[in-house]
Amino acid sequence: MSTLYVVATPIGNLEDVTLRALRILGEVGAIAAEDTRVTSRLLARHGLRKPMTSYRAPVERRALGRVLEALEAGEVALVSDAGTPTLSDPGQALVEAAWRAGHQVVPIPGPSAVTAALAASGFGGPGFTFVGYLPRKPGQLRRLLESLRQEDRPAVAFESPHRVLKSLAAIAEVLPERPLAVARELTKVHEEVLRGTAAELAAALDGRARGEFTLVISGA
Repeated sequence: MSTLYVVATPIGNLEDVTLRALRILGEVGAIAAEDTRVTSRLLARHGLRKPMTSYRAPVERRALGRVLEALEAGEVALVSDAGTPTLSDPGQALVEAAWRAGHQVVPIPGPSAVTAALAASGFGGPGFTFVGYLPRKPGQLRRLLESLRQEDRPAVAFESPHRVLKSLAAIAEVLPERPLAVARELTKVHEEVLRGTAAELAAALDGRARGEFTLVISGA
């Protein structure tokens, strides 16, 4: 049986790719990529060329068969646009299918917006909760925030630039005194990490809520 490598890729700065990730990407027979254009830039930066299959979320189920066929023929690397596949990115169905088919699944760890934001926030401890992207519906978002009232562990979430101010307003309403950290554009040119209450952070970001955001809500 073959090996499916779940490969973490840079979340912004291409220098953050690991030597092991580059070796694996150079050795596998094929790459299943969330966005082949993004992965092509990474490969070109390091002089690599590999056959790629598009494995985007909207067509994940349809692409699954093609990737499994490639896995039957040899080793395959699974990559997302940034960070680790399957964490708010496509890949879970492929990993499960690879296990069921008797293949080996090997993680290749690397850059992570979750752990980077948590480390910079100063809210770390014996554990944390990762909630992925915050719910879009106000009722669902409020229920999630209510569940964090008595939670001792910090919570890490992703948010888009189009919704971050609305989400901060909701946090300010439910958890007004709770300290937060907002990490924007981690590892990129305009990287920024801010700390404060949700209301303070919303005011600081007003008019410049651009880029990818990772929120860290401190524990109770």
